[in-house]
Amino acid sequence: MEKKAFDHVYNTQRAHLFMPEHGRYIQEMVNHAMTIADREERNKAAKTIVQVMGILNPQPAGVEDFKQKLWTHLILVSDFKLDVDSPYPIPEPDVFAAKPDRVKYPRKDVKYGHYGKTIELMVAKAVGLPDGDERNNIILMVANLMKRMYLTWNRDSVTDDVILGHLKDMSGGKIDWKDVQLSNQNMGKPQGNNQNQGQNFKKKKFNKNKHNQNKKRF
Repeated sequence: MEKKAFDHVYNTQRAHLFMPEHGRYIQEMVNHAMTIADREERNKAAKTIVQVMGILNPQPAGVEDFKQKLWTHLILVSDFKLDVDSPYPIPEPDVFAAKPDRVKYPRKDVKYGHYGKTIELMVAKAVGLPDGDERNNIILMVANLMKRMYLTWNRDSVTDDVILGHLKDMSGGKIDWKDVQLSNQNMGKPQGNNQNQGQNFKKKKFNKNKHNQNKKRF
C-alpha cells in the first residue's frame, strides 16, 4: 500500500500573526469576521471573539479596563482593518507606530566605578565633619568599606596604601591618612580555611557513617 507524504507546514510558512500571544485561532476568527458583510453580524462576531479572548487570557489581578484592552487587541489583530462598533475608542495606527520619548536619566560621573556614587557621598559627608573622634571613626569605616568593595570586584589583593590613596583622591586631598591598618575582611571571596573545614566535616561524616555500617554487621 502506497504511503502518502505528510505535508508539514512550519509556522514561518503560515500567515503572519499580528499578535502571536493570542494564537492562530483568534487570528483566523478575526480574519473571518472581516469577511462578514452585514455590520450587525460583524459586531456580534467581534463581541464573541472578545469573549473568547477573555476566556483564553483571564484577567490578571489588579488590571483595570481589561475589556477595553481586549477590544484594543481585537483591532490590532486585524491590523486596524476590522470595522466594528467598539464600546471603546478605536486605537489609531499612528499612535502605535510612534516611538516613545527618550527617557532622560540623570548623569552622575563616578571616578571609581567599583566604589559607586554612594561611597563618594559618604566621603564628602565625612570631609564636612569637624575634627574629632567621630570624624575619624566615620573615615575609618568608609575606608574599610572601600577595601571590601575593592576586593569584591577585583581578584587581586590590595594594600591599605592604595585604598588610602583613593580616599585622599576622592576627598580632594582633605583626608590624607598614612600608616593606618585597615580590616582584612574579604567580601565576596571564600576563604581557604572555610573550604578546608567543610571538606574535613564531610570526611568525618563519611567515616562516621562507614563505622556505623560496619558496626551493624556484628
